[in-house]
Amino acid sequence: MTAPPDNPQASIRARRRGILLLISATAAFAVTAAFVKALGGAIPLAEVIFFRNLFALPALLPVVLASGGLAALATRNPLSHAARTLFGMMGMIGAFYGYVHLPIATVTALGFTMPLFLTVLSVPLLGEQVGWRRGLAVLVGFLGVVLMVWPGADGIGDSGLAVLLCLLGSVGWALAMITIRQMGEAGESSVAIVVWFAVGSAALAGIAAVPVWVWPTPLEWALLAGIGLISALAQVLMTSAYRTGETTLLAPFEYTGIVWTTTVGAVVWAELPDGWDFLGIAVLVGAGIYIWHREVVLGVKR
Repeated sequence: MTAPPDNPQASIRARRRGILLLISATAAFAVTAAFVKALGGAIPLAEVIFFRNLFALPALLPVVLASGGLAALATRNPLSHAARTLFGMMGMIGAFYGYVHLPIATVTALGFTMPLFLTVLSVPLLGEQVGWRRGLAVLVGFLGVVLMVWPGADGIGDSGLAVLLCLLGSVGWALAMITIRQMGEAGESSVAIVVWFAVGSAALAGIAAVPVWVWPTPLEWALLAGIGLISALAQVLMTSAYRTGETTLLAPFEYTGIVWTTTVGAVVWAELPDGWDFLGIAVLVGAGIYIWHREVVLGVKR
């Protein structure tokens, strides 16, 4: 939960902690994206999502035990968990499909439409106030996304379905983040939110995977396990971040993910960014740094 408003220093520390958690989560998600892309579509999407969540469960066990065991999974909000699962599944489908059919940096850039959706939806759904400076910074960040997917960018022309699914996935992630914040305010633990999402997603994806099942090779097993284990860590970091600070404060810092995925794409798959990409990255990072300076260094909320 966020710090009391009458303790400015504690509030600043809470914001800083949320930002650092989110940056760490984006780095872990970049590794997950690389593993999904490395599968190259050889494993059906439903099966990838199934193993992503199945392998995440053992990795979450130490967290559950450290949080008090099974008692930490008790919930009074089963419908909220169901909604969070559906929204998260929507996000995973868009992102995982995109990683196979688009450069991973492009998928990350398309995912950065999420903060715009998040900011718009947070006002009616969470009752948050968005000052004109913060709103303008988010819109400037969105301009950076537009620059990166400028017409003529590699992979966009022939991959309209992948682009559409990525954008729909961004809407799903935005709704998932809002649901997480609402559950956090209701007293739901981060552990319960993450574990029940993994259980629910594994069940849904497992059912969908049965008709298209493909047995993985040893290398594919390793990649699938890595996707589950690392994404579990990333999810814990992400959930903790959004339970710590305001969604409209933290959302712009997801832009750091473009740095990780651009680097991985260039080094591993020679997906070299062009001038528009670099300009878009500069705009995105600049917007995030501006908000960080106002919110954390100056302690200004608007």
